[in-house]
Amino acid sequence: MSVTPTAARLIDLLLDADALRFGDFVGKSGRAMPYFVNLGAVQRGDHLTRLGRCYADALVDRFGHGIDVVFGPAYKGIPIAVSTAIALAEHHDLHVGVAFDRKEAKDHGEGGQLVGHAFADGDRVVILEDVTTAGTSIRATMPLLAGAAAVEVVGLLVGVDRRERAPDDPRSALRVLAEEFDLETAAIATVDDIVAHLSGPGAPRTLGDEDLARIAAYRARFGAS
Repeated sequence: MSVTPTAARLIDLLLDADALRFGDFVGKSGRAMPYFVNLGAVQRGDHLTRLGRCYADALVDRFGHGIDVVFGPAYKGIPIAVSTAIALAEHHDLHVGVAFDRKEAKDHGEGGQLVGHAFADGDRVVILEDVTTAGTSIRATMPLLAGAAAVEVVGLLVGVDRRERAPDDPRSALRVLAEEFDLETAAIATVDDIVAHLSGPGAPRTLGDEDLARIAAYRARFGAS
């Protein structure tokens, strides 16, 4: 299986930042998982620079240059959106606004629940997330954006697609969201990319037979149709 250069760079970064780990974990879904992705562990300046470049390259490749705003749902989406906007300016000559939400609306100062870019009718927005499991944050984000202005949500870009089925649905969470909101969705890397990148010659880390077997068993049980 061929892994794109951007996917390979993201996987290498996740390993360097200890944001991709293998072992025994429990995800937000409550499922016992053989690996865990935590982009919140990407917190050092050089790592955030690399993260933003991965997202920026993937965004332009998938959605083009006609983007006005990147939106990062609180909280992990905030540094992703900021680092992506910087990389878009530095490497793609694309200057976009950055916006994110508060978990609770502010009732003093500027007030409201949205921070950053002041949305205007016609703004083309891409939502940036780390990993989408159930789509909870996207379902909270869409009405916020719709209430701000008549914006066009062009798509959703996530770092890693675990390709797990959504709760109570055999399809993946990304596919469910795409159909529910008529939204284009994309991922920089998938669990298949992770396995392929860490199994081949010259891999930054080689997954052992036990890790591979546990990931395969997990996917057989929870993988999306």
